[in-house]
Amino acid sequence: MTPLVLFIITTAAIGLLFLMVIRFKIHAFISLMIISILVGIMTGMPLMNIIQSVQDGMGDILGFIAIVIGIGSIFGEILQVSGGAESLSKTMLRKFGEERSSWALMTTGFIIAIPVFLDIGFIILVPMTYALSRKTGRSVLYYAIPLLAGLAVTHAFIPPTPGPIAVAEIIDADLGWVILFGIIVGLPTAVVAGPFFGRYIAKKIHINPPDISEEQELVNENTQKELPSFGWVVFLIALPLVLILTSTLADLAVKNEWLPESKIMEIIQFLGHPFIALLIATMAAMYVLGTRRNYTGKQLMQIANKALAPAGLIILVTGAGGVFKQILVDSGVGAALAETIANKNIPPVVLAYVLAVIIRLTQGSATVAMITAAGMVAPVIEVLGTGDIGKALVVLVIAAGSTTLSHVNDSGFWLVSKYLNMTEKQTLQSWSIMETIISVVGFVLILLISLFV
Repeated sequence: MTPLVLFIITTAAIGLLFLMVIRFKIHAFISLMIISILVGIMTGMPLMNIIQSVQDGMGDILGFIAIVIGIGSIFGEILQVSGGAESLSKTMLRKFGEERSSWALMTTGFIIAIPVFLDIGFIILVPMTYALSRKTGRSVLYYAIPLLAGLAVTHAFIPPTPGPIAVAEIIDADLGWVILFGIIVGLPTAVVAGPFFGRYIAKKIHINPPDISEEQELVNENTQKELPSFGWVVFLIALPLVLILTSTLADLAVKNEWLPESKIMEIIQFLGHPFIALLIATMAAMYVLGTRRNYTGKQLMQIANKALAPAGLIILVTGAGGVFKQILVDSGVGAALAETIANKNIPPVVLAYVLAVIIRLTQGSATVAMITAAGMVAPVIEVLGTGDIGKALVVLVIAAGSTTLSHVNDSGFWLVSKYLNMTEKQTLQSWSIMETIISVVGFVLILLISLFV
């Protein structure tokens, strides 16, 4: 088949995917599996080869993703249940002071979203924004937007959150580089979308905090307990990131012969593998935030079981994304797309961003947008021979694209609308614009970095 025909088949398949998810409400996992098989059939793959590609794609991705997301989810749940997230937020507010509280909330959101899902982090911390609004008389948005910006940026850009982890595995990117550039891009992006935009939109839309009686229903059940130490919480969150980054730098030093291979370098690389780094951090959290604070083994088991329930869904959808990628590779679609892009001189970061934006706007789910865009781009960057840093930037640009304009087909839109007591119009003017600022600023910064590395 010609590259044009293969491109048309792929475009039609993506259109059908949107129809299945949006119109017929078929689950993303089932939809991705069906579309992957249809692409294989339409491109003329032998039927049994399609089955093999499905197995290969699912197996390759889940061998990594299942472990990382599983361990990471348990780590985040322990931090949440123990009150670690609240300890972090209260200490940050105290250290920054009331006048800079919006910066404190942005920083807290940025840190806490590393191990904790965005929606959970928001629900835990949103009472802080109510209290500050009540005290100062300012719109809740003055405080809530910086908090949401910090949460959203980290959730999109910095592993071990599920989105960048999944995309990094699909396109075979090094997590250390993703973390490093995610922080470099994420911090200024959060500042623009958080304190700066929050100050502006709070003057345009005044949202009052809920009544005290309503707020009590939203306060985390651990608020009456003695909270964990701020220092321990920061240490536990930083531990896996430092281990992974150290391993990446050690690997770079050995590859470039800056340092010789040795047993010490091997140990550093081993400890910094995401499996081991997250396992160490999780075991430390179970002891420091659990056993030392009188949680029983049974309670810790219940925490782990609760954490793994939502993780299973993410793992399956990500696995289906791996299948889609493998079908595109084995059918020849990936090579055809790469050839077309090479002839058009379209940078991979631009292609990845545009695909992620289109998919995000049409079907709503950031996770599905990231995984589908990664599946389409992976064969292209493989053929183009994109290096480690280039792959990391592609991961981040897909994350930026998938953050664009959260609206009524995104569950996050309704979560924010409900907790901040806003109308749909107000939510579009605040939350949706904030998400778009994250997307655009992130894309521009990544594009600038790509010109120099």
